Amino acid sequence: QVQLVDSGGGLVQPGGSLRPSCAASGFTFSNYAMSWYRQAPGKERELVATITNTGGSTSYADSVKGRFTISRDNNKNTVYLQMNSLKPDDTAVYYCNARHVYYGLDYWGKGTLVTVSS
Repeated sequence: QVQLVDSGGGLVQPGGSLRPSCAASGFTFSNYAMSWYRQAPGKERELVATITNTGGSTSYADSVKGRFTISRDNNKNTVYLQMNSLKPDDTAVYYCNARHVYYGLDYWGKGTLVTVSS
C-alpha cells in the first residue's frame, strides 16, 4: 500500500525555522522525484521545491529560494524541507508529492500545516 506521511508542521514565529518531513512506503522511493507543494487559504496549490530521484539536483520557487532547502535520504525513504527565515506568507498546508521519473505517476501526502505568526 502506497503511503506518503507528511509531518513536522506547526506554529512558528516570523524568522523562525521548521523542518517538515515526508516518509514514503509501498513503492520504490529511488525511482521517484520528490516535491513539496503548498496551499494557502483561498489560493491555488503551488510548487515549492523539487529534488530528483538521486538527490543530485534541486529547484525552488522564487519566493523560497535562499530560505528553504529540500533534501532526501533514499535509505530512509524520506524527504525533508528545511525552512528558515519563515514569513507569514509561508503559512499554508504543505504537501509531499512523489512523481515517477519515467511514467509520471503521482502520489500525494495528506499535508502538514505550517503557521507563521507572532
